This record gives sequence, structure tokens and C-alpha cells, in this order.
Amino acid sequence: MATTAAAMAATSVVVLDRGNNTTCTINLHGATVVSWRVNNQEQLFVSKLASFDGKKAIRGGIPFVFPQFGAWSFGPQHGFARITRWHLERPPDRLHNGDVEAIFSLMDNDFTRSIWNYQFRITYRLILREKELHFHIGVYNPSKELSFTFNMLLHTYLKVPDVRRCQITGLQGCHFIDKTRENALYQEGREVVTVNEWTDRIYQHTPQEHVITNVVSGRKMRLHKYNFPDTVIWNPWIDRSREMSDFGDDEFPNMLCVEAGNVTSPVILLPGTAFEASQILQQFKCPYTIDPSSWKKNYLTNFLQYD
Repeated sequence: MATTAAAMAATSVVVLDRGNNTTCTINLHGATVVSWRVNNQEQLFVSKLASFDGKKAIRGGIPFVFPQFGAWSFGPQHGFARITRWHLERPPDRLHNGDVEAIFSLMDNDFTRSIWNYQFRITYRLILREKELHFHIGVYNPSKELSFTFNMLLHTYLKVPDVRRCQITGLQGCHFIDKTRENALYQEGREVVTVNEWTDRIYQHTPQEHVITNVVSGRKMRLHKYNFPDTVIWNPWIDRSREMSDFGDDEFPNMLCVEAGNVTSPVILLPGTAFEASQILQQFKCPYTIDPSSWKKNYLTNFLQYD
């Protein structure tokens, strides 16, 4: 882990390597996680037609959506964070327990202010564990006068052998906006949600945990989230796949987006205040739970330092 921040920042990607073929690769364009391998098995979907030109959002992995979700009258869809080059605040560093962390940051600049004229700073800390990937996010408003509102979401593309065999827990009883049916509001009655057609739903006030079955090698993926009240489920299916130039016509069966975020009720950030949110992705085979008390810790205190 002797690589310096300057050396890594000169390249486009940052790699966290925990050993045992367990790695995480982040493209500085959008701070997009483009690969997460556990025992050399890829967990994330990236389209074979994804663009890496440093201009367009990367189709797959885990793009960072901010400060807008969806269409935006002021600028690009899903905001500018996923199409802006981030700064490597701290290069990959091995912790005492063998985990590896890196910290990225984004702050307002001429480009962002030309679209959205607010001061802000985002700190994005990633921790690679043996079978887990942790995301800790802090958004700070350094202004002394202006508040701002924002959406934020981790647009996670999971790699799956057949999306029709996947099941998603934790959504029963939740209301959702169905974007495939003119944004009509429904309530989910199913104990587990399956995807067998074009799906684009914003589930509201969802619990902290979802389990997705039949991901890579028939295993399960646990998504545990904090301060992300919404969960978006998306798959373009065949017709919408054909409409996207950076997505293969035949790729939709092999991906499932399960996205934790703040969508339906934007966050209001007052001057001089900060907002934090977290997510853990955990690949597992046998029953295992994440200690919820870990969410009570302030992971970002040491990294949200401002003048």
C-alpha cells in the first residue's frame, strides 16, 4: 500500500486489494466503483458497451448520484457527481484488521457552480472487507448563508446469472412510485419482489436491510443502509435496453439494480451542517447478520474537515 495519492491520482483508477483475490476498483470519473471481486468472483455488472471516455456516466458498477435523481432541468440526468472527476483524498491503506480503505472527495468547482450554484463538499470513504464493501458518505454545506436541497443515491448494478430468478426482501408493505405506469403510487403486497418485465420503481420508507437471492454463484447479497430511506429497483428489459447506446440488447437478464438513496424527500442541508449516510454490501452463503450498532459510530468525523 505504498502507492502515493499523487501517483494514483495521475491515473484513472484506484484499486483496493485485500488479498485472496478480493479487490475493489474505483474509476475517478464519478468515483464510480467499476469492480468488486470476492475470491475472484465479480459481484457488479458493467455493460460491455459502457463508455470510459471521461465524459459520459459509466453504465454499470456503482455510480454516485448527486444532487439530482432522474431528469433535471438544470443539468444532466442524475446530477453531475457521476460525470465529474473526483479527488483521491487518501490512497488505499491497510487497516489493523486487514481491511483496506480509501477516501475520495468532491467539492464545488466552476463546472458544478455553472449548473448548481452552491458550495458543497462530499467525502466518500470505501472499506473493502473479506466479503463486504462498506460505503460511508458525508455531505457538508460550508456556506454561512445558503441552505441547499439534494437527492443522493448509490446506483448499484448487481451482476446476476438470471434476473428472473432473483428475489428481493424487505419491500412488503412499502409504497412505491411506478415509473413504468406514469408514476402511479402502489403498495407492495409481495413478501419477496421479483423482476419479470421492465421495472423502474421507487420504494419509499424502506427498512434498513434487503436481501437479494440468486446473485453470483447462487449466493445472496445483503444490502444494509443507514439514512437512505428509499430503495429503487430497476431493470430496463429488452425494449429499453435497445434504446441505450451504452447497454447491450442482450444484457438485461444479467443485471439488477437495487439502489439505496434519498429520492422522494430531498435532504435539506442548512449552512455549516453535514449529512451522513452509509451502505454495506455483503455477499454471503449461510445465515449471517450485520451488527446494527456499528451504524451508530461516526465514521466520517476525522474526514469532514473544513476551513
